[in-house]
Amino acid sequence: MPGTDRTTGPRLEGLVLVLILIAVAGFAGAASFTHVKDWTLANSPAGTGAWFGWANAVISELVPIACLLTIRRRRRTGAPIGYPLFLLIAAASLSLAAQLAVAKPGISGWLLSAVPALAFMALVKLVLAPAPTGQSSTPPAAPAEPIRVQVAEQVTTEPVPPAAITPAAEPEPATAPTPTPATEPVPVDAPAEPVDVPVPSHLLPMARFAAVQHEQATGRPITPAELADRLDVTPPVAGQLLTTVSGGAR
Repeated sequence: MPGTDRTTGPRLEGLVLVLILIAVAGFAGAASFTHVKDWTLANSPAGTGAWFGWANAVISELVPIACLLTIRRRRRTGAPIGYPLFLLIAAASLSLAAQLAVAKPGISGWLLSAVPALAFMALVKLVLAPAPTGQSSTPPAAPAEPIRVQVAEQVTTEPVPPAAITPAAEPEPATAPTPTPATEPVPVDAPAEPVDVPVPSHLLPMARFAAVQHEQATGRPITPAELADRLDVTPPVAGQLLTTVSGGAR
């Protein structure tokens, strides 16, 4: 199956890599340990046990591994790595000094003697170094923006109570006319022409609103007297306003 082939290849490669690392680490470590042990016993007093040489070999070869592990852990947590780095350099320098001390004088002797220690350290670095993670080809999804719902504020207008209707005045009882002495007829003047009352333009919206509201509330059109009472104007002005409003509505 395609899925099985994809997983089998990396697993097989990983197994081969582990076997190679174990073989190289074993031989490099053994050679490096032996050089440090021989160098320690050659420069120690007579009668010094072989365990002392192996102790120096373990210290000089395993301290760098511990330092690499500590440095890797501190990098993950953001802690300082100055002290583990100093111990790593010191232990590596001690190991290299032991390799060069037991080698034959000359560039070839020094290089061949230092190969086990250098290979061991390089192998440790290869195993403990974090593998770079490939960046994903797909860009990260943008965070969804919150949905904002605008709620329109409902404005309610309280209905204006209808204007109070004043009862009509009761007619006075008719009385018999009293005879008056005959007088000469007084010449009657001609009726005066109606005077146009100016319509205030700023009252037109209020008059239109009052007329519509009154008709909605009572079911009949508003009269000039009622409009005058609402707008606090004179009846002639109310009549002109009502005429103008009614004409505009038509």
